Amino acid sequence: MVKEVEKAGFTVVQMANLIPVAQTVGANRMVPTISIPYPLGNPSDTLEEQFKLRHHRVGVALEALETDITEQTVFKVKF
Repeated sequence: MVKEVEKAGFTVVQMANLIPVAQTVGANRMVPTISIPYPLGNPSDTLEEQFKLRHHRVGVALEALETDITEQTVFKVKF
C-alpha cells in the first residue's frame, strides 16, 4: 500500500514495530513503534509517559516526511 501511495506522488512514513517486514514490502521511510497491540504506547504507563512517547514518535515521523532520502531509511527514536 505504501508503495502505491508514493507512486501517486505522496510522501509516506511507515510507523511499524516489524521494521524488517516494512523493508521487505518496500517502505522508504520507517519509524519504529513499540508493539503490535500498542504501537504508540503502553497502557500500563502513566498518561504523561504515553503522551511523551507519542509526541516524540509523531515528531520523528514528521521529520521523516521532511527528509530527502535516496534509499530505504529507518529513522531513529530516543526510547
